[in-house]
Amino acid sequence: MLPLDVLGPGGPYRSRRQETIQDVAGKPAATLSLAPSLYVTRAIKALRRAPALPVDARIAAFAQAGRAFATQTIAGLTAQEYQHTVSAVTGIPITVVRNATDDIARAAERIHLNVENARPAGAVGSWRDPKARDGAAVWARRGAVFAVHAAGNHPAVHQGWLDALALGYRVAVRPSRREPFTPHRLVTALREAGFGDEGVVLLPTDHNVAGDILRHADFGMVYGGADVVAKYAGDPRILPQGPGRSKILITAEAEWEPIVDTLVESISSGAGVGCVNATGVLVEGDPAPVAAAIAERLAALPSLPATDERAVLPVMPVDPARRWDKHLRQRAAGTKAWLGGDGIADELGDGSAVLRPAVHQLDSPFAEQLGMELGFPCAWVAPWDRDAGVRPLRDTLVLTAVTTDANLIDELVAEPTIANVYVGDHPTPWMEHGLPHDGYLAEFLMRTKTIRC
Repeated sequence: MLPLDVLGPGGPYRSRRQETIQDVAGKPAATLSLAPSLYVTRAIKALRRAPALPVDARIAAFAQAGRAFATQTIAGLTAQEYQHTVSAVTGIPITVVRNATDDIARAAERIHLNVENARPAGAVGSWRDPKARDGAAVWARRGAVFAVHAAGNHPAVHQGWLDALALGYRVAVRPSRREPFTPHRLVTALREAGFGDEGVVLLPTDHNVAGDILRHADFGMVYGGADVVAKYAGDPRILPQGPGRSKILITAEAEWEPIVDTLVESISSGAGVGCVNATGVLVEGDPAPVAAAIAERLAALPSLPATDERAVLPVMPVDPARRWDKHLRQRAAGTKAWLGGDGIADELGDGSAVLRPAVHQLDSPFAEQLGMELGFPCAWVAPWDRDAGVRPLRDTLVLTAVTTDANLIDELVAEPTIANVYVGDHPTPWMEHGLPHDGYLAEFLMRTKTIRC
């Protein structure tokens, strides 16, 4: 089995406590070392003492690490072996993992775009800038150590903490025990490219020790469900990353038939496991034809093992898949099932099951199901009218608004709980390097100071 060591300030560390990671069919795939509490405390202290690389050296190291991550053998695995392992263990289709590999590499190679775009236009990057002689705003870190409790639903989620390292923070990553392969590979590549053992560390832990990582860091980012968001909502040091609840709004003057491809792509691309996948579709008028068209297209997607090149849907062990099926049936009670009403767990015969798509029609834009996000293509289609307004669209990571109503667009852009607004025929998973995902991370980690030299 593949050994995944702790990557600490003294190099790789193989602990006594290890956890076996299985693939979706229940076969052992790797052993993950778990860092004890004392080790975590010492590791964070070492990060705090370590100097930050100069900015030019950081950018160069990122470019080298990105290329290595996507193409070279790292920690004994070729890029192809790494991708196959992630797909086999997580059930994410191999093509999705491959695309995520390229996305992470590009994010690393273009990290300067995020760093530069996030900085206020009136601020300089260093007190050494000649503008500081007569007084200038300088973009400065608010701390030294940044910690991440990473998610395991998609490899590309690890783009989220790269900005902190690029800004000069030393970073401690606690990987998800569902998918530690991507952060292990990425941290190794970054260390070998120049950040060193004390610039970025990987600290796998159990739940009892996980809090120590956040407690000893200056700032942290935590991924999780609504319970995680509620737990950390009052802590100014922690940035919670909760469900995306991405949505699509189609107003009456817009034609929906020409954008069915966009609707289906928004719901199902990347196997439907991402926070940017649409889970809510709100229609001004009768939602039934829209729901029917989406269901017809999603029903045609094949059920295949995740490592099959043709796979497009997520796979998981049979028992969890059955639990998801039961959970969906309970939550969908009283709705009209256009797809998935007779079950979503399609067993493959090897101990795993494909999670098939589901489409349900709701009676109200305020139905509680619109806030429900699942780890497979699942859409809730609801009616919407002008009286409902922006309220059903709140708490949304990405909103695609298919409308020509400029006043409505003004309201959507002004709504604080909608992170991103795409106007027109644009799928919700669309992203571009250099543009914010849920705001720039630098907005949380940096501040301006007035300097005069």
